[in-house]
Order: sequence, then C-alpha cells, then structure tokens
Amino acid sequence: MRVLAIAAHPDDETLGAGGTISRLARAGHEVWIHILTDGASARHGHLDQQKECAVRAGEVLGVANVSFAGFEDQHLDALPLIDVITPIEKCIAELQPQLVLTHFGHDVNQDHRVVFAATMVATRPVGPTSVGRVMCYQTPSSTEWAAPFTGNVFSPNVYVDISSTLSIKLEAMRQYTRTFSGEVHPFPHPRSYQALEAIARSHGSAAGLPAAESFMLVRSVEREGESGYAA
Repeated sequence: MRVLAIAAHPDDETLGAGGTISRLARAGHEVWIHILTDGASARHGHLDQQKECAVRAGEVLGVANVSFAGFEDQHLDALPLIDVITPIEKCIAELQPQLVLTHFGHDVNQDHRVVFAATMVATRPVGPTSVGRVMCYQTPSSTEWAAPFTGNVFSPNVYVDISSTLSIKLEAMRQYTRTFSGEVHPFPHPRSYQALEAIARSHGSAAGLPAAESFMLVRSVEREGESGYAA
C-alpha cells in the first residue's frame, strides 16, 4: 500500500498520525509525508531548521520521503485555494496513494482548515487511480480547542493500534525540540510527552487497545480486486 500523510506544519504529521505512520512503514508500506508550510516564518524562526527537524522525524518514523511545499506559516488562508491544492495533487499524481491522512476540517488552526479543504479537492474520486481512502487525524492543541458546536467536534470512527510504535512517535517528536522555539512543551500542554502518551492511552481504551491513534473516515472506495486498507 502507498500512503500519503499531509500536514500543514512540521510536527503535525507526528502529533496526529506518527504511530500509524511508523506502523505502516515498518509493515513494508511506502509512506510519504508532504508538509505545506515552513512552520516558522510567522514566528521569525529558522526555516532550514524546521525542515531538518521534519526530515529527522521522518527518518525516525521510517518514511520513504518528506517533501515541502514551502508556503508561509499561518498564511494559507490568504492564498487562492488552488495554490494549496496544486502541490497536493502533484504528490498524489506521483505516489498514487491508496490512503491519504490529513487534518480535521474544523481544527482551530486556520492552516489546518485550509489543508483539509485542499485535500478534499485533490482526493476527489475521479478515475481508476483516484485515492481509495481518506482519513482525518486529530492534532493535539488544535483539534480539541475548536468551538464545541455541531460539526466542529472530532468524532473518531477508526482506531489504529500503536502499542508497538508509541515510543517511536515520541522519539520522532523529540526531533522537534531542536527547533528555534521547541514544539514540545511541559505538561499539561497537549504537546508534552506525558499528554501525548495519555491521549494515545485514552484513544486505546475507547477501542479496547493499550494505545491507539484515532481517525475520522471521510471516504472509502474499495474497488474490485482490492483487499482493503486496514492499517
């Protein structure tokens, strides 16, 4: 299986789906990560440093490729949506993934919302090589902070056992402590190591697992001759 994880910022891919990405990669699936923004320009950070951390995190997770669109952090909503769709479509055309992981569409972070909207266009089910499955992941410190109104709440319906890869996810997050500001914070911040483990344990308990990452299934198209997309 070929898998594309799409993230607005460096670290989103690890926060939301790092355990699942690692599990898939270690099972022999080809996993790519595509990051839309530099994750630093809005905070006057060092752009190359953010990229280096993302590449190191990808190496820890075991992915085959980490690529960057290079848009300015926290400015995706100022761009025509087609500008954000185009690099995502390019990755999809090159990899032809059967599974795409992306942000939840109602995250409090505006870049996340734009990436979700662009991904929905880029993965529309057109043609025999279109993406078969699209799922949204939860990004701690963004998804849970959305206003608690109907449609805004992340309601997972897919749980992936990350019992064997939770430690790898946390190690990948450690690569982001080397950024100019450090993306890992002390507990009780949602992006602390303790909180990330607690979140995984909580999702796991909801599904009868020791640790899990949860997703919302947006679309699943299983064509004749395909054996499914279980992680």
